[in-house]
Amino acid sequence: MDRQRALLQMAQKMSAAVAAQDWKMLAAMNTLMTTALPQMAAQGQWSSSERAALAALRQIHEQAVRACDTAAGDLERRLHEMQANKEGWLAYALDSEQLATGIQA
Repeated sequence: MDRQRALLQMAQKMSAAVAAQDWKMLAAMNTLMTTALPQMAAQGQWSSSERAALAALRQIHEQAVRACDTAAGDLERRLHEMQANKEGWLAYALDSEQLATGIQA
């Protein structure tokens, strides 16, 4: 497979993974890039069409990084909320158990 087509396929797969928030696929694509790109570069000079495909891949990779950063921030906020509400959840669970069993603590 020529380099241009390989780069465009990687960009397409990464774009689909970003759109689907498929973190496992994004991780796999990132790993593939770390091995494939140096091998491709070792094959010689990039043509203008290959450089354009590489730029497209770089752009979608930057989008993927931003999507991962956003998701990580959302998860951090959610975990913080859960920790902040932990006492209330425990009290609710204890009250629910007492209602279900009729046993007072």
